[in-house]
Amino acid sequence: MATLIQFAYVVSAALFILGLKNLGSPATARKGNLISASGMLLAIVVALLDQGIVEYQFIILGILVGGVIGAAVARLVAMTAMPEMVALFNGFGGLASLLVGWAAITPLAGTITLVTVVLSVLIGGLTFTGSLIAYGKLSEVIDGKPVMFKGQQIVNSLIVLSILGSAVMFCLEPSNSQWLYLVIGLALVFGVMAVIPIGGADMPVVISLLNSYSGLAACAAGFAINNNILIVAGSLVGASGIILTQIMCKAMNRSLGNVLFSGFGSVTDDTTEVEGEVKPISVDDAYYVLEAASNVAIVPGYGMAVAQAQHVVKELQELLEQNGCEVNYGIHPVAGRMPGHMNVLLAEADVSYDQLLEMDDINPRMENVDVCIVIGANDVVNPAARESESSPIYGMPVINVDHARTVFVLKRSMASGFAGIENPLFYKENTRMLFGDAKESIGGLIREFE
Repeated sequence: MATLIQFAYVVSAALFILGLKNLGSPATARKGNLISASGMLLAIVVALLDQGIVEYQFIILGILVGGVIGAAVARLVAMTAMPEMVALFNGFGGLASLLVGWAAITPLAGTITLVTVVLSVLIGGLTFTGSLIAYGKLSEVIDGKPVMFKGQQIVNSLIVLSILGSAVMFCLEPSNSQWLYLVIGLALVFGVMAVIPIGGADMPVVISLLNSYSGLAACAAGFAINNNILIVAGSLVGASGIILTQIMCKAMNRSLGNVLFSGFGSVTDDTTEVEGEVKPISVDDAYYVLEAASNVAIVPGYGMAVAQAQHVVKELQELLEQNGCEVNYGIHPVAGRMPGHMNVLLAEADVSYDQLLEMDDINPRMENVDVCIVIGANDVVNPAARESESSPIYGMPVINVDHARTVFVLKRSMASGFAGIENPLFYKENTRMLFGDAKESIGGLIREFE
């Protein structure tokens, strides 16, 4: 039986790796998700059998209850709320690791086990509360602006020192559970303190980082209970999460330390001088321009998710193509509020993966684009990142939509994006503002074509 269990663990690990590889491409991501889920199901069932304390009926009951909850969440949670759901997934993953580590404490636990228990409790606790704060900012339950106060770094330093001191005392006196309670409490507080100084514009990076933390917590919990597959799974999640975090930081031309500690967005006054005037356009006039276009680029942002406009965007794309127009999509790495947000939305509308071009691929083509349609994107198309050294986002790679011959910007109003800064794109000579709900505006264009 022991040999069979270890073999099942190897199979699970192989499924995790294969699934992760498939997640690297939009064309195979769905298959990769199913493969990884199958590996996790196998790992959970085998791990419970390995403990020898769980009977089959409880395993089946857990699968049924979890399956019903998962199916309900998948069906009921709107795509606009997907970032918040991912934040909650990260948080509960951290909480699970905290509880597993806590349960691993026994009177015979050695120093190494106690250290891994502390790590799983610490990382799991800060991941849990940090993810709850991220959820609150993403769902706008709490203000998305950074929360900064005088002496904040000193307070955080004291919390870290207190955690280290409590952890050492717990390892020296494991029979005194008050030290462990203190580590748990401080970890929960530190999770809050670590995320509140981070603004809403940086939430995609925070979600990715918290995902990495949840993996590291699971890895530590695996060491605490001596479970190899939990170590492997946690390591894969932790490593992939930190790699994605670095990719996203590079896409914003900022370091991870700058994201975590700069309080970006706490000061929204931008010294950029914006010249020109806004030039609105009607749906009728926009139609005539699009009808004559031979090359159109669509750059989506969070506004498309809010308007749930991905399906009408696909309809417009098909009509343009029937009119002899080439259509592509420009996807910025941090567009939306979580990694891959725009890819998920467009995949839901069955947009071809070949038409989803990354920023580095779409920018060289932009000068040959007749019309670029910006749907709810703001900071990721802001030319101030190239032109104004005084701008907070100066140096951040953006999609150069202003290089297109004509730019249509679909927005409800002139409100700024997450970064809270002015966008000179709206005042460019080749820019026209199509105000209103993006879904209704595109629906109007579709009716004109039909």
